[in-house]
Amino acid sequence: MYWTVFLTQVYKSRGERSRGAERTQNRSMSMKRLSVLLLAMCSGLLEAQVSFKDNGTNRLTSMSKEERLAALERRLESSEKEVSHLKRLIGAPPAIAFSVALMDKATKPGDYGPFAYRTILPYRKVFANVGNGYNPATGTFTAQIRGLYFFRFTMFTSGTPNSVACIWKNNTFVVCLWDVKGYFGYDTGSNAVVLPMGVGESVSVMLEPNRTLNDGQSHLNTFSGFLLSPM
Repeated sequence: MYWTVFLTQVYKSRGERSRGAERTQNRSMSMKRLSVLLLAMCSGLLEAQVSFKDNGTNRLTSMSKEERLAALERRLESSEKEVSHLKRLIGAPPAIAFSVALMDKATKPGDYGPFAYRTILPYRKVFANVGNGYNPATGTFTAQIRGLYFFRFTMFTSGTPNSVACIWKNNTFVVCLWDVKGYFGYDTGSNAVVLPMGVGESVSVMLEPNRTLNDGQSHLNTFSGFLLSPM
C-alpha cells in the first residue's frame, strides 16, 4: 500500500513537470511568433516611411505654413500654364450669341401687322450680336459655324387676341406661339428650341398671315440665340 501511494506521487509529480515544461515551451514559441510578427510589422512601417520620404511628400509636412502656401501657389501657377497651353492646342469654341427686340427708338409703338402673307419679323433693337450672325436688316440669323444652337423668342399681344408667330429654320417650320382666342387683354408668351445648324443655314421668326403683334419701348417681343457647342 505504501509503495503504491509513493509511486502514484512520483508519477503525478513527473506529469506536472512534463505539463509545466510543455506550457513553458508553448509560451516560448508564442513569444518567438510574436517577435517575428512585430519584426515584420516594423519592417513594413520602415519601408512605408522610406517610400513616403522618397516620393518627396514629407517635404511639405516639414515646411512652415508660409512655405507650404508658396509651394502650392507655384504648383497652381504651373497647372494654369499647362491648361492655357492645352486650350491653345485644342482651340476654345468661338463665342456666338445674339439678342434683339422688335422695335427700336425710331419705331412707333403699337401694333405690327397684319399682313396678307407670312412675314419675317425684322427685330431692329440689337442688344448683342457677338459674331455678327444676326442681320437686323433682314431679321435672320445665319450660322457661320456648324454646331448645336439654342433659340428663344417672346410674343406680346394687346386688344383682341390675334397673334401667331413661329421659328423657321431655312424654309421649315419648327415651333410656334399662338394667342387667337380669349377676351380683350394683354397676353405674353415664349417658346424655345435647340437646333443643329450647318454653315449657311438660317433661322428667323415669322408672323403668320393676317396676324398682329403689339410692342413698344418695353421690348416685349424678343428673339435670342447662341451657340451651345460646335459639331
